[in-house]
Amino acid sequence: MKTVAGIDLGTQSCKVIVYDYEKKTVVARSQAPVYLITENDGTREQEASWYNDALSACFAALAPAVKASIVAVGVSGHQHSLVPLDAAGKPLYRVKLWCDTATTAECAQLSEAAGGEPALIAETGLPMRPGYTAPKVQWLKNHKPQAFAQLAHILLPHDYINFLLTGEYTAEYGDASGTALFDVRNRQWSERICALIDKKVYQCLPRLVEPGKPSGSVCAAAARLYGIPEGTPVATGGGDNMMGAIGTGAVKDGFLTMSLGTSGTLFGFSNTPVVDPSGDLAAFCSSTGGWLPLLCTMNCTVASEEFRGLFGLDVKAFDTEAARSPLGAAGIVVLPFFNGERTPNLPGGRASITGITAANFTRENIARAALEAAIFGMRIGMENFTALGFKAQEIRLTGGGAKSPLWQQIAANIMNVPVRLPDGDEAAALGGALQALWTVDAGSIEALVDEHVVLKAGGIDPDPTQVAAYNDAYGEYTRYLNVLSPLYK
Repeated sequence: MKTVAGIDLGTQSCKVIVYDYEKKTVVARSQAPVYLITENDGTREQEASWYNDALSACFAALAPAVKASIVAVGVSGHQHSLVPLDAAGKPLYRVKLWCDTATTAECAQLSEAAGGEPALIAETGLPMRPGYTAPKVQWLKNHKPQAFAQLAHILLPHDYINFLLTGEYTAEYGDASGTALFDVRNRQWSERICALIDKKVYQCLPRLVEPGKPSGSVCAAAARLYGIPEGTPVATGGGDNMMGAIGTGAVKDGFLTMSLGTSGTLFGFSNTPVVDPSGDLAAFCSSTGGWLPLLCTMNCTVASEEFRGLFGLDVKAFDTEAARSPLGAAGIVVLPFFNGERTPNLPGGRASITGITAANFTRENIARAALEAAIFGMRIGMENFTALGFKAQEIRLTGGGAKSPLWQQIAANIMNVPVRLPDGDEAAALGGALQALWTVDAGSIEALVDEHVVLKAGGIDPDPTQVAAYNDAYGEYTRYLNVLSPLYK
């Protein structure tokens, strides 16, 4: 048996799948938790040591014979989070996460230094937003000067896992493009933007590896620790969205992936750079060559989880309640900004329930409004995709929320695009495994995806009547959003 391993380091857990590419089946999987440090000022952090602990636990749970069959490894990791290391590769401070909003002042500082948001977009393709890595580096300099003085390596979480596996400091275009330190049009680090923080920053960035090439091979220390054969090639890996694109088959023009997780993402492959002047769509590169324009919201399943907990309902019961409510939730609108928000850019945002009357204030209407709000946030991205000339043929739906039949139909109708579901719920880990296979296979990534990514039979088509009704409901959502947004800026 020959297999490839896909590692997915998420915000709350680390997963490993082992994929038998000859039989086209996952032969083993494991999972370990990763914890979160949360503070009221928007801080969201983790210890880098927790990543090694989780990875060790995942591989310890796999049978020795399964680990011995691994011929290549690919790593997916949550994007943007800063892993600052000293010259010996030791963490200097906790990992500041993608969902950390404590860097608002640093965003303003860097934007002003660059000459404003339009100048940043012209230079890198991205504005300076709290989610990205650059303001986290500036935060480290501003708030932890002793750590910054020792800074020698700036890595992202998936880069750090690659470092644990190989001992090499590397990066790749997809995940690097989400740092706001990278020129997405020309696929290179931006020395000018790095210098806005400090002239040393450019020297701290890892070397870039071409798509399809290995970032290194499993070193002796990692082989002993994790039980993977020494010398096994390790693919470049990528951000969770980039690996999710591979795992759902969105590696060709016109196919979009929508991920309904803690955060919500909508992204699609493009053969040419897609740079949004508003900055709402992130102008990312893909991890396969090409580009991956992406919308990210920070509060996708968050609202439904918060209300579900408040009501004391499990997931199925919550969906049952929401299904009792009419389309548009009888006029109730949820703005789901429990964690601030990235798109629209409201790092100080707060959640709210609006449109309430004595007649419509019911549990089922609030439940449905929470589900609809997540997709309304995605529609902002769809409108930007359309305005920039991207023609969506199909949406591949993934993430925990994608398991809900009600949410599937809501997504198809609000977005007015057919929805298909991959046959499996580990898209990022599968994407890492397939990228690993690409690293040792002479074929194209498109051919590998066509061969190995399986979609469930059938799909969900938009209902024209419901599409029209949701256009009106979306109008109500944007009306409340526009009125309340100035409170959070």
